[in-house]
Amino acid sequence: MSKRDYYEVLGVGNSTENKEIKKAYRRIAMKYHPDRNPDDPQADEKFKEATEAYEVLSDTKKRAAYDQHGHAGVDPQMAGGFGGGNFSDIFGDVFGDIFGGAGGGGGRGRAGPQRGADLRYNLELSLEQAVHGDTLKIKIPSLVACKKCDGSGAKPGSSPVKCGTCDGQGQVRMTQGFFSVQQSCPNCRGAGTIIKDPCPSCHGQGRVEETKTLSVKVPPGVDTGDRIRLAGEGEAGPDGGPAGDLYVQVHVREHGIFERDGKHLYCDVPIGFADAVLGGELEVPTLDGRVKLKIPPETQTGKMFRLRGKGVVPVRGGSPGDLMCRVVVETPVNLTKEQKDLVKQLQASFDSSEHSQSPRKSSWFEGVRSFFDDMKK
Repeated sequence: MSKRDYYEVLGVGNSTENKEIKKAYRRIAMKYHPDRNPDDPQADEKFKEATEAYEVLSDTKKRAAYDQHGHAGVDPQMAGGFGGGNFSDIFGDVFGDIFGGAGGGGGRGRAGPQRGADLRYNLELSLEQAVHGDTLKIKIPSLVACKKCDGSGAKPGSSPVKCGTCDGQGQVRMTQGFFSVQQSCPNCRGAGTIIKDPCPSCHGQGRVEETKTLSVKVPPGVDTGDRIRLAGEGEAGPDGGPAGDLYVQVHVREHGIFERDGKHLYCDVPIGFADAVLGGELEVPTLDGRVKLKIPPETQTGKMFRLRGKGVVPVRGGSPGDLMCRVVVETPVNLTKEQKDLVKQLQASFDSSEHSQSPRKSSWFEGVRSFFDDMKK
C-alpha cells in the first residue's frame, strides 16, 4: 500500500516552517494518541503515520531528501536513505510538557496520586442576601477519602505492592518497527502499584461517596454569575491525592419590587393623579428601609428620580450604586357618578383654557395632522 504524502498527512505546505510543522504534528498526535483512543485501531494508524511524517519533515536533511526523491529518499532500505530515528526523542520533544517527558529513555515514572475533580454547586439567593451578604449551609454529595484505609485503597494493615508489569514505573514501552511508544501500564493504570488486598469499605477505590454539609460565607454585593471558591472541598483525589475545589455559582432570584443592573437598583413608584398634578411627598422602599421622595407638581409618567447611595456596594469594592425610582401615574378606576361628573367639569375647564394643559398631547396631534397633510400632497 502506497504511503500518503507527508505534507498532506500533517496538513501543511512544502514551504511551511519547522515551527508550524511542529504545531501541526502536535495537534494531530494529541487527537489520535493511543492513550486517548485505546479501542480505535484507525486512530493508532493515524498517530503512527503523523509521527513518521514529523520525523522526516522536522529534520532538515531528511526533509531535503524527501523533497528531492520522495519516500525513496528517506527509506532506510534504499541507498542514501535516512531512517531509524529515535521516536521517543521526537515524541518527548513535542509533548514533554503535556505527557511529562516521555522521551529520553528514562520514562516519566509512575503517575502518583492525582488531584481530585473540582465540583460546582448552584446557589440561589434573594436580592437581600446578595446585597447584604449571608452565611448559608449547603449539602454536597462528593467522593471523599476513605477513613478506613486513609485513601490508600488497601485493607488496613496492608499496603499496595509494586506492579510487576511495569516494575513500579507506571509506564510500559511498546515497540513496533522503529516506533517506540511509552504509555500507561495496563495493569496498574499508571499508578506503579497494585492492591492485592482491597479495603472492604471502599473496595480498593480509596474513596467513598458521602454527603457533607458545608458553610458558605456569601460576601455582600455578589451578583448572578459570581463564583465563590471553597478550596479543597471538591472530590478527593485517587490514590490518596489532594482534593479538588468546590465552586459555588451564584444566581440571584428576581425581586418583587427592585430590578438590579450592576450596582444600581431600579423600581417603579405608582402615584395618584392628584400627587402628579399638585406634587407631594411619598415613602418609597429601599433595601435599608423607607425614605421620603418629594414629587414636584406636574410630574409626568416615566420621570426618573435618583436616590444616591441607595443601591449596591459592589463585591469587589467601590462606591455604592444608586436607586432609580421611575414614576408611574395611575389612572383612577371605579369612579362614582359624582367623581365622574367632577372629572368632566375639570376637562371642560381644560378645554376652555387659553393655555394648553397637555403640551405633549397637543404637539403629538400637530404631528399627526402634518403627517396626513403630507400624504395628501
